[in-house]
Amino acid sequence: MTRPQEISVVDTDLELPQEGFIELEGYIDNIKTTKGALIEILHKAQEIFGYLPRDVQLYIARKLGIPGVEVFGVVSFYSYFNVKPMGKHTISVCMGTACFVRGADKIINKLKDNLGIESNEITEDGLFSLKDVRCIGACGLAPVILVDDKVYGRVKEDQVNEIIDKYR
Repeated sequence: MTRPQEISVVDTDLELPQEGFIELEGYIDNIKTTKGALIEILHKAQEIFGYLPRDVQLYIARKLGIPGVEVFGVVSFYSYFNVKPMGKHTISVCMGTACFVRGADKIINKLKDNLGIESNEITEDGLFSLKDVRCIGACGLAPVILVDDKVYGRVKEDQVNEIIDKYR
């Protein structure tokens, strides 16, 4: 398989570090084959930049020789990927059926009140981001929230403040 043509580091209106694009380019160049590697590359890009803004998505598309809409489709489908900067701690509330019927809507409303933000926003101090996600696959523990990679199951409204305070 031939490799996509070399792409220079993109100019961007955002304050994205050029070193990040150089690191990402090196990562992509060292993959044996880029066919089927889009998700792996997106994970690396998010690790480097902290999120996947439009310029990073377009850079990846150009580098892989695929349409930008294909990259955006993958980014928007998976709740793991973020298109906006995130807080130091990401709180994800499962809104899948099992969690919802067991009170996830009350949990997320309590989090919104406590943090003073809506879903997909970041607190003013940059400490927390709040996300509602489709399903995290822990239905037996419903309702479930994740703080970063830590799972909290069978969460009750009165536990929300205590959980958040651990991360302040």
